[in-house]
Amino acid sequence: MELWYTEKQTPNVGITCKVKETLLIEQTPYQHLAIIETEQFGRMLVLDGMVQTTIVDEFVYHEMITLVGLNTHPHPRRVLIIGGGDGGALREVVRHPRVEKATMVEIDGQVVEASKRFLPEISSAMKGHPKAEVLIEDGIHYVSQHKNEFDVIIVDSTEPVGPAIGLFSADFYQSIFQALKEDGLFVAQTESPFFNTDLIRRVFQDVSRIYPLTKLYLASIPTYPSGLWSFTLGSKKYDPEKITAEHCPDFPTRYYNPTLHRAAFRLPQFVEELLLPGNRLSGRNEGV
Repeated sequence: MELWYTEKQTPNVGITCKVKETLLIEQTPYQHLAIIETEQFGRMLVLDGMVQTTIVDEFVYHEMITLVGLNTHPHPRRVLIIGGGDGGALREVVRHPRVEKATMVEIDGQVVEASKRFLPEISSAMKGHPKAEVLIEDGIHYVSQHKNEFDVIIVDSTEPVGPAIGLFSADFYQSIFQALKEDGLFVAQTESPFFNTDLIRRVFQDVSRIYPLTKLYLASIPTYPSGLWSFTLGSKKYDPEKITAEHCPDFPTRYYNPTLHRAAFRLPQFVEELLLPGNRLSGRNEGV
């Protein structure tokens, strides 16, 4: 008998993968957690029925949520990651030669432990890397208690439901502003421009009111809803579109490179338009 997993990405759209084996199912204090082995994408982390990462395509998301910001800032010595319990963002941050310390704050310790056990390729930096610090805490509270400490902050959240809702609020972006140094910047994942237009617009406008520079950029991630994913960058000083190859340390990547860095900010016309003030393009999956 064949076993298939389906994530219902909208009420009308789903992604379905043939399953080899179910490796873990458990209910944490915050969410339903599952790790499954799929034929197409290898091991897959699923939270509350939504795909978070897979062995096959994780490098796209993790390189793009980290390296764009790290290479925009000339001296990203202190880096904070909010969320990111699978460890992929932390893995990329500690590889960066200019980073001296990376702190990851994840609310759900069971996600961290499951990732260490079943996703070793992604979670490797959580196993005692000398640059890495892993804290099991509420990220919103942590940010509010640390002022003027970080060069770069990365918000590697789940979708805006459950424990992640507060990570998409204007108050949280203001708190991040205060936790950054005077020339700091932050990056957050901000969902699909096909399915989450209202969320992207709201976040972009909220960040624009707080940060002197706000930019949206895109990446192609096969297992995420629609396959096209957005990230929002808020910066106090540095413009991500003005980097040159000299800004980018030379170490191996699979998706990111300096040319792609600049190209990621060249947006399709419909994405440009949804960022315009007052424009109301209703997405089909808002709040999911």
